[in-house]
Parts: sequence; C-alpha cells; structure tokens
Amino acid sequence: MELFFLAVLLITMAAALGSGFPVAFALPGSAIITISLAGLAGLMFSGDASAYFHTGGPQQWLSAGVTNLRGVFWEVERDTLIAIPLFIFMGIMLQRSKIAEDLLVTMAQLFGPVPGGLGISVVFVGALLAATTGIVGATVVAMGLISLPAMLRNNYSPSLATGTIAASGTLGQIIPPSIVLIILADQLASATDQASTTRKALHKASTGELSMPSNFDVSSTSAGEMFLGALVPGILLVLIYMLYILIYAYFKPSAAPAVKVEGKFDRAFWGTVAITLIPPLTLIFLVLGSIITGVATVNQAGAIGAAGAMVMAGYRLYDGNNRKLTFVPAILGLVALFMLAYVLGNYEMNIKSIDTPEDQFGITLGIFASVLMIVAVAWSGWRVFRTDGTLDGVMMETAKTTSLVFIILLGAAMLTSAFRAFGGEELVREFLNSLPGGFWTQFIIVMLVIFILGFFLDFIEIAVVVVPIVAPILLADPSANITAVWLGVMIGLNIQTSFLTPPFGFALFYLRGVAPATVKTMQMYKGVIAFISLQLLALGVVGLYPPLVNYLPNRVSFLSENAPPPRNPKMQYCLEEYVGEQLATNGAELEQAIARAQGIDLSGLPKGLAKDLAAGFASAPEAFVQLQTAFDTEVLIEEAAVVYRPKQILVRKVEKEIRKLEEEAEDIRVMTGRMKDEEQAKRRARLEAKREEMLAEVEQLKAEIPDTWEPVHDEFAKLTTTEQRARSSYQRNADNAWEAASEALATLEANEAFAALEGELRAMRGFIETVAETDEVGEDTVKALEDKFADVDGAGDVKSALGKARRALTIKRFDREKALSEFDDAVAEFEAQKSWRVNAESLKPELEAYLESIRGTLGLRSQDGLSREAALFMSSCSSVHRDISLNF
Repeated sequence: MELFFLAVLLITMAAALGSGFPVAFALPGSAIITISLAGLAGLMFSGDASAYFHTGGPQQWLSAGVTNLRGVFWEVERDTLIAIPLFIFMGIMLQRSKIAEDLLVTMAQLFGPVPGGLGISVVFVGALLAATTGIVGATVVAMGLISLPAMLRNNYSPSLATGTIAASGTLGQIIPPSIVLIILADQLASATDQASTTRKALHKASTGELSMPSNFDVSSTSAGEMFLGALVPGILLVLIYMLYILIYAYFKPSAAPAVKVEGKFDRAFWGTVAITLIPPLTLIFLVLGSIITGVATVNQAGAIGAAGAMVMAGYRLYDGNNRKLTFVPAILGLVALFMLAYVLGNYEMNIKSIDTPEDQFGITLGIFASVLMIVAVAWSGWRVFRTDGTLDGVMMETAKTTSLVFIILLGAAMLTSAFRAFGGEELVREFLNSLPGGFWTQFIIVMLVIFILGFFLDFIEIAVVVVPIVAPILLADPSANITAVWLGVMIGLNIQTSFLTPPFGFALFYLRGVAPATVKTMQMYKGVIAFISLQLLALGVVGLYPPLVNYLPNRVSFLSENAPPPRNPKMQYCLEEYVGEQLATNGAELEQAIARAQGIDLSGLPKGLAKDLAAGFASAPEAFVQLQTAFDTEVLIEEAAVVYRPKQILVRKVEKEIRKLEEEAEDIRVMTGRMKDEEQAKRRARLEAKREEMLAEVEQLKAEIPDTWEPVHDEFAKLTTTEQRARSSYQRNADNAWEAASEALATLEANEAFAALEGELRAMRGFIETVAETDEVGEDTVKALEDKFADVDGAGDVKSALGKARRALTIKRFDREKALSEFDDAVAEFEAQKSWRVNAESLKPELEAYLESIRGTLGLRSQDGLSREAALFMSSCSSVHRDISLNF
C-alpha cells in the first residue's frame, strides 16, 4: 500500500502540473491530499491511521513538512536564501535601465565584421548579462527584441539566430551570481549532513570501528563556493558556444555572414565601447570579486550588486535638463568606494579602539566616505523613482519573482516530506544501489532523469524536489568521494538545459513571444538542438575533469587568510604527497641539513633539553622512512585491490542486504510485540510469518559470502593498517623533528628577556623578608613576577619554584621560611639557566639553518599556514576525487 500511495502522490502532482495548476500550490497540495488519504484509508481499513506509511503517521509527516518549511527561514545557518531577492532586484534593475540594449548594440558593432560576429556578440553579451542580471526571461526577451531583427536582416539562419539567443540567455543559470546556484547550495547543505551520517554508518558497519576518520567525511558547500566552482564551467560553455558559431560560419558562411558596420573604429567608437563595457564589468568585479576575495559574503555581495545596479540605472535613465549632472552620482559613488578602500587598508576602523589622532582621522574619513556613498545611492534611487516609475516596477517584479521562488521552496519541502513518508526515498536509494556499475551508473541515471524532467519542469522545481532525494545517496558513496560543489555544478549545468528542451522550454516561450511571425516555431526548436548538445558536451567535460569545478574554490580557500591550518586531518593525504614531491626533488639537500644538525654539540645544554633535541634530530630521517613506507604500501594496496575490490563489492552488497532484512525483521518484531488485541491476531500472524521468511533469507545470504573472504579481507586489512600506521608515524616524527628544535630556538631567543628579569628576581628576596603575614599584596607581587617568567620560553622551572614560594605566602598558610627556601631554589635555577643560556647562544644559527631547511617539508604541519607553492599544490591535489571505498 505504501507504493500505491506513492504512486497516488506522483500522479496527483503530475495531473496538477499538467492541468496548468500553479506549481506553488500543486506541490504542497498533492502532498497534503495524499497524506490525508493514506491516513484516512489506514483508519478505515486497518484501524490504524499509520498503517500505510513507511514509518510514523500522518500527523508526524505533516508536522515534518511544517518543520521543513520553518527550517528554510528560521535556521541561522541557512541565511543564504536572503541573497535571492537582492540578485533578482539587481537583474531586473539592469534590464529595465536598458543597459542590456546598450551592450548588444555596441558589441554587434564591434564583432560584426567577423564571420558569425553577430552571433558571437550575442553570446558575449549573454555572458555579461548572466554575470550581472541572471534573469533568463529578461535576457532572452531583451536580446530577442534587439538582436534577432538585426541577425535576420543580415541573412543569418533563423535556426542559428534563435538558437544562439535562447542558449545565450540561459547562461545566467550557471554563470554566477545565479539564483539556481544559491538554491542548490542551500539544498546541498542539508544533503551533505545526511550523506555524512550515512557514510559514518557504512564505515561502522564495514569496519566495526565506532568513529570514522575525519578525512573520510563528506565536505559541505556554500553559495560562495558554488559561485567559484561554476565560474570556469560557465566560461567553458561560453567558449564552446563561440567556437561552434565560428565553425558553423566557416563551413556555411551564408548562414552567418560578416556584417559591414557603418562608421569607423575611431576614438569616439572606442569611447562608447568603454562607457558601455566598463560599468557592467566593474559591477561584476565588485560582486564576484568581493566573494572570491572573502571581503563579502554572498548576501553582502548581493547588496553590493543591488546598490551598484541602481547607481548604473541612475545615470542611464537620467533625462534632466542639466546633462553635466548625468554621471555625478556614479562619480560620487566611485570616489566613496576608493576612499573606503583606502581607510580600510590603512587605518584601524574600530571606534572603540581610537588611541591616536591618526585613528580619529581614519574614522572621520570613513564616516565621510560612507555618507558620500549613501548620497550617491539615494540620489540614483531618486532618479530611478522619478523616471517612468521604474523603481516601482522593479520592486514589484522583484517581490513577485522572490515570492514565486520561496513559495515553490516551501511547497517542495512538503512534497519531499510526503515522498519520504511512503518510502520513496528508500525506494530510490535501493534502486540506485542495486544498479550494476557502482556510483557512475547511479550518477548517469540521476543526470538522465534530471535531463528528462527538464522537458516538463522548471529549474526551481527540479532543484528543490530531486536534489534532496538523490544528493545524499550520491554524496555518501565512498567509491567516487565527490565534492558537494562538483555535484551542485553538474546538476546546475544539467538543469540549464530545461530552458531549451521542448515542449516546455521557457527560453523558447520567451523568444517566441518577441520573435517575428516569419520565424517558425519548428525553426526555433531546430536551432536549440545544437546548443542542447553543446551543453551536454560541457556537462561531459566537467564530469570527466572535476578540477574544472573544484580547483578555484580550493585555491581561494588555501590562499585566503582564513585557510585551514596544515594540521587539518582532511589535508594530510595531499600534504604528504607534496612533501613526497619535495623530497624527490631536494632529498639530498635535506639529508645533508639533517646530518649537520645531528652533528651539533649539545653538551652545553641541560640534559632534558639536549635529550629532546637529539630525539628531534633523530626523528627527521625516521619521518622520511615512514613516509616512503606509506608510499610503498600504497602501491601494494593498489596492486592487491585488483583482486580484492570485486570480492569486496560482492560481500558488501550481500552484507547490506543482510542488514536491511535484519532491520526490517526487528521492526516487525517490535510491531507485533505491540499487537495485544485479538482483532489484530491475523495481521500479527502474517507479520510473524513474514519475519521468519526474512530471517531465513538472511541465513541464505550469509551462505553466499565466500569462505575465502575472511582471510582475503584480513590480508588486505593488514596492508591498509600498515599504511595508516606509517602515515601516523610520519606525522609524529615530522612534528617532533620540527617542534624540538623550534622550542629550543625559542628558548635561546628569549635569553635577553630572561636576563632582564634578574634584577626584579633578586629584589624579591627583600620583599619576602619584610612582607606582613596579613598583607595580601605578598602573594600578588610574587604572582606578577611568576607570570613574567611564564611568558619567557624555557623558564618554566623558575616559574614553578616562584609558584611554590607564592603559595607559601598566602594568608591562610603563611610560612616565610618556606617561601624563602623556595625562592632560593628559584634563584639557583635562574643562575643555572643563565649559565647554559649564555654558553648555548652559539647554537642559534645552526638551529635556524636546520629549521629553515625542513620548514617546507617536515615542518609544514607545524606552520600557521601554507606557503603559496604548497597552497597551489594542495588546491590541485584536493581537486581530484579520490576513491576511499577500500577503507570501508
């Protein structure tokens, strides 16, 4: 019956959508109707409202839907959706301000003389509008009204012209800032949590270990990372479009002829190009650049874009009498922007920390620049408000579009809840996991389903209905170990085709509405087929080469001020690969540096410090040995995996079936244990018989596990354990090789600070001899000196002795003699340290040379951050998906 009501849910939703019922109400309506019917049927036929649900009952699943709705708005961690109305406002404002029209006209003049140049100009402008507006409908309509007549007038093929315009208009879905990327980031954040839980459970079931190493966990993503990840694929798609048009024009010049442009490419023309191009490019730089550099969050960048779009619209729509004032608000905004950048880079902009006249000047200048920026935005806003009610129209369209997006999000939350109520999620998971071929078969099926759904559904419905169901399954698979940002971009590229695929290709509808009657609908459909193929080609390229997506987010992360520390567990594999490369290149020099360090005369140091240093120097070559052992064992694992992997896949599949049956059998046992009424006796007997069948099937499955599995698994586990132990040993030895010498050098560099405390230390004896028994200042005074020694590296023994003296001066247990005795021990320790510190001063250059030689290799884990070279290597290494299934 669960499957029956799942079918009712899908049929109800499909019927509602097919009848033209609004999507925003079709999604939650079908969910509420189906849950209510299932609850009513269970109550009528079984006496239990929850009888026909996978788990729980109608109340739980309706409340789960409400909880999902609340989560969209009220979870602090999920504030990404705030950026949606900001970017919508920015896009509509730029479209209404006719900046798109200016771009198209100017670029057509610039590229016109090139064969296929008009088509290239449309793609170029589409990319620019995608990075500024991201509104597909507005972009397609604007380019259709302006470019299509010009392309037809110049004998362009109607199919090529309409296909180019429709495809270029959809670039806003993948080139950031994009609404679909924001929605996908939000959906993937929840999917990642579910995938992490699933992977941990899988690791525990496979290995028996209670905790999974954090480097095997699933990494989440954010809207900022999605923007970065989609940037290169978006540019790749633009280049593919342009290359296609050039090739098409080369082989069929009559379909895309060069256009003779009236006028000259003189200074005035290039001035027009600059005025047309620079403002949108500046806005793109401010919006995307602020996100990439970490200056602003996605929400803040959206606010920057909205304000920038209004300033641009202010001078573009200005029709006042005094033309000299046209660009004044924009100039004021630019001046304010430069002033703010200057004060933020040169002054401490915190009112509470004003200490000097320079700080006061910086704050004053910042306030003045902020006021200037407010004046520029307000002035531009007033102009837009007064020009044909543009601001009113933009605000109204923004409200409508934003409401549509959020209502669909809320409806999808209810639909997803109902889908899970009837076991739909389990059904999808079982279907995908049962497919032969592992992850890639699952992934291709999911991509195919999304592509087909694009024929009938809008991108928002696909993103919020399909992604929460399939993303946790794909992300949890350890064999592919994909990143959430890569999956999000792949889905985004796939969803982009939904605007072009008939019969409900929205870009085709938009273009049909503004295209002349001479252009037939079939010509438009024919024109987009090539561009759909190009989008699928780009999807394949990005799928086969994940660094196109992963590299840029990794690069920005590792080179930023907030980069993860080198000790981060998830970084260790690539970090060790980097050290291995360095050793292969500079191994001889490192060995010589370590040999010189081991030859240092440590006889002048205290025994403990000399012992630690010697152990640290000895750890360095041992670290190299352990790292090489790890690399050698990794090769052996790869060779053994050829035989082991097929057996592992088979056994894990059988074990998974066993766990599933055992869990279902346990659920039935609990259920039948609650059936005490005689009226339920027949149903209880049927369930108990079903449970017995399950347990019998479990025994049959256990018999399918080969007898050779245990010894094969144990032998392979020895290899993986050897590798992990070698890597752990390398990390311990590498850390010790750096830390022992680093601590010794820090101690010697503190010699001056240590010696400076001698006078204060010797004066303390007289204070202890005269301090009154009831005077609390005695303990406090010694404590102050104790703290000063605590700040000096290597002075711990002196500090410890002073601490004992301080405790002897407390009022409750005042003992002057004991305090003086402990103080004398502190002085004796000071004298001993003073002596060896002076003698060991000559070791500083040798320790510095040793540390410098291993800083980028053995000492890398102990640094505060990565060097640029190491960060770039880590970015590249982390961009590749690494199979970790052999550890499960």
